[in-house]
Amino acid sequence: MTAEEYYQLGNQYRKQGNWQEAMNSYMEAIALDPDSPAVVAKQMLDDILNYYCKDMYNP
Repeated sequence: MTAEEYYQLGNQYRKQGNWQEAMNSYMEAIALDPDSPAVVAKQMLDDILNYYCKDMYNP
């Protein structure tokens, strides 16, 4: 598969809520093409997964 195909596959997984498979697909796309748009998509996914709302954990 090409970097673009992995990127598109990652987008499909992300829309389904399958975060781990989306991340894996983005990582494959980046490995094949470091300038792939998957770099930005992976960063956004990292931000989503690392989101921390202190108000939710500090009653």
